[in-house]
Amino acid sequence: MTRLIPHPGLSAFLVLFWLILANAWTLGSLVMALIIGLVIPLITSAWWPERPRIRRPFALVAYLGIVIWDVIVSSFQVAKIVLFMPKDRIRSAFVVVPVDLTSPEAISLLAGTITMTPGTLTADFSEDRRCLLIHSLHAPDPDEVRDSIKSRYEARLKRIFE
Repeated sequence: MTRLIPHPGLSAFLVLFWLILANAWTLGSLVMALIIGLVIPLITSAWWPERPRIRRPFALVAYLGIVIWDVIVSSFQVAKIVLFMPKDRIRSAFVVVPVDLTSPEAISLLAGTITMTPGTLTADFSEDRRCLLIHSLHAPDPDEVRDSIKSRYEARLKRIFE
């Protein structure tokens, strides 16, 4: 069965996503969704030698809630900085964040989370997978930015993936 459906989660996601995009629950849409849900995972399975191990899936749901909340709060903070803070008081900075995660999926999720949060951007990733270079729109204390990322995101991802 795993040869036909190598990644059942991805297949289910693709079927559901196609049906939502098609905005029609017809037989043709369902057949096309099933074809996409079976063919794409089969074609891409060579690049997925191992499945990501999520040790605590419910913690991933809580993590998603935290990220959504942080995106909302950061949007207002960035708007306040851009609209009301004098340009000479904005302290942009590059911050090096050492990464203790070992799972490639967890590291990618951390980098993506940082980039999705307004005011921060993952600019680079070291070749040895040990550091992320983050650009922060306003970082009067770069150590605080680093510590916040490590405690708020990385610690949770470590519990979820490792």
